[in-house]
Amino acid sequence: MTSTPFERDPRRWLILGVLCLSLLVVVVDNMVLNIAIPSLISDLGASTAEIAWIIDAYILVFAGLLLTAGSLSDRYGRRRGLVTGLLVFGGASALATLARTPEQLIAVRGLMGAGAAFLMPGTLSILTTVFAEDERKKAIAIWSSVLTLAALGGPTLGGLLLEHYWWGSVFLLNVPIAALGIAAAWLIIPESRGPASRPDVLGALLSTVGMAALVWGVINVASHGWGSGRTLAGFVIGLVMLSAFALWERRVTEPMLPLSLFRDRNFGGASLSIVLLSFSAGGMMLALTQYLQFVLGYGPMRAGLAFIPMLVTTMVFNGIGVLVDRRLGARVAISAGLLLMAAGMGVLATTGPDDGYPRLALAFVLMGAGSGIAAPPAVGTLLGALPPERAGVGSAVNDTVQQIGAALSVAVIGSVLTSVYASAMPPGAGEAARRSIGEALGVAATTGDAGLIVSAREAFVAALSVTSWVGVAGATAAAIVAASILRPKPAPPPAPPEPVEQGKAIAPERV
Repeated sequence: MTSTPFERDPRRWLILGVLCLSLLVVVVDNMVLNIAIPSLISDLGASTAEIAWIIDAYILVFAGLLLTAGSLSDRYGRRRGLVTGLLVFGGASALATLARTPEQLIAVRGLMGAGAAFLMPGTLSILTTVFAEDERKKAIAIWSSVLTLAALGGPTLGGLLLEHYWWGSVFLLNVPIAALGIAAAWLIIPESRGPASRPDVLGALLSTVGMAALVWGVINVASHGWGSGRTLAGFVIGLVMLSAFALWERRVTEPMLPLSLFRDRNFGGASLSIVLLSFSAGGMMLALTQYLQFVLGYGPMRAGLAFIPMLVTTMVFNGIGVLVDRRLGARVAISAGLLLMAAGMGVLATTGPDDGYPRLALAFVLMGAGSGIAAPPAVGTLLGALPPERAGVGSAVNDTVQQIGAALSVAVIGSVLTSVYASAMPPGAGEAARRSIGEALGVAATTGDAGLIVSAREAFVAALSVTSWVGVAGATAAAIVAASILRPKPAPPPAPPEPVEQGKAIAPERV
């Protein structure tokens, strides 16, 4: 059975449940990993650079393979692509529990990124082909709510596991979820694919190398700076390869990614809005987990629970976002949501060292409401502009632009956070204490220097304020893009009246 956007599969809501289950395995894992960083440092002896690579190896492979994985799923089957992703991700998660060195874990994280490259766009592409346009944004709102639940509930679950078990439990959790997802996918999800076409091997190679090199350049910003040879080499190779990819896609008879998609104002505008949305929010989560644990002194479990206001608000406002979209249009919904996110980040930017959690909770509520209103219309607008046969690669575009935005966010916001923190520390604090608040608190614990603890926390709050203003700028820019580029989708023309003969309606001839 092959579903198309014009067929209402009677099991479509059950299929959505399976897609959400499949999504859980990726999102929970990545969020739990942030909470597990202290355990990886102590148990595996991972350095700061190795911790960065445990995170970045996944991002590098994931971003590099997304477009190719989406294209392969369109050609060979979207359910098959989803199951392949679950198999690889679940198997790599089992291998991660056996890692004994940071290098082994880095390699396994890269393998997990390969699985996620098939899995993430697979959930959206199947959703696009199963749900008709009038129900699609509602389905995306549910999909987005599950993503939010996993992203913000992950730290809570991770904190619970780490308080009772060893660090490998956060990876072992993925295995039964992946196994259940595979079984459910084969039993419930119908197979769908685009029309048969010749494989675009050169396009796949150029896009993979180009995206990986671009993300490599972004990743190196935080550790080596914008002007280092490694950073510049990544940017140059990435831009050359992606430019060659664009030229090739314009010439090849059956392109992997038709560039004509970006001529559609809604597709291009939604893509750019999602990039800016991811940029404004991506790096903030890493900064906020450090703020909760190092400034407010929360343990892993409590730090995870602290995100509950954002979790609940986002899930509630996902539904409100669909209603606003339906009543006022995607342009209004996306712009309003992004401005609410900017307001939440503005609250963070004006937070002082002694304000504590209540002010942070207010920022979480505003950011959650904004994200909930903006995300479903933005994703729905992007997917709604796609032809059905391009659902896989189009969904991969959505994930790719999110990864670009998130990677740039981690690089830019991470470098701003690090540089402002270092400059705000007292000159005599020492090199180690100036590198990060975690190292400063470690030095203070060893030397008994209470003054260093106060200085480190004040410096980090000052750095968080500056980085929050960067987030405000990104969210505001995204709102301006949405308001100026997106256009209402024209209503379909009315159906012609049916011919009438002797008082009886005659069905028009099928062609």
